Amino acid sequence: MPFASVDDLRRAAGTSLGHGPWIEISQERIDRFADATDDRQWIHVDRDRAADGPYGTTIAHGYLTLSLLPALVAGRIGVAGARATVNYGLDRVRFPSPVPVDSRLRAAVDLLAVTEVDGGVQVLSRVTVECDGGDGKPACVAECVTRVYL
Repeated sequence: MPFASVDDLRRAAGTSLGHGPWIEISQERIDRFADATDDRQWIHVDRDRAADGPYGTTIAHGYLTLSLLPALVAGRIGVAGARATVNYGLDRVRFPSPVPVDSRLRAAVDLLAVTEVDGGVQVLSRVTVECDGGDGKPACVAECVTRVYL
């Protein structure tokens, strides 16, 4: 847990919490996501057809990138001793750039606000996912709402 107390979390509002770990985006990961979601669009799963497509290779689903946010932020929002830290939702999500197969993703977390809710605090953060091997624009930018129950 990055924060020893909820007061430490509150004081961190308006700051960057740094980057999480790099995560590899293999074709196997893309294919497993396609199987799990029944989204087998050719741009994601057909290497031969995608080679002639707009990106020259297969790309990850935007929702695959989004589903990796918990791993990409690597527990950066949490408080020691909390009863639970849960995803409460998303306020805004954009996918400015594709994620080519065999690239790596990592995320920077900016802590925007910490507000009181019944039983704990609500945290608003902006998660910016960068793609090593991408075009330089973020792969995903999401405003995430997390609840920390004390």
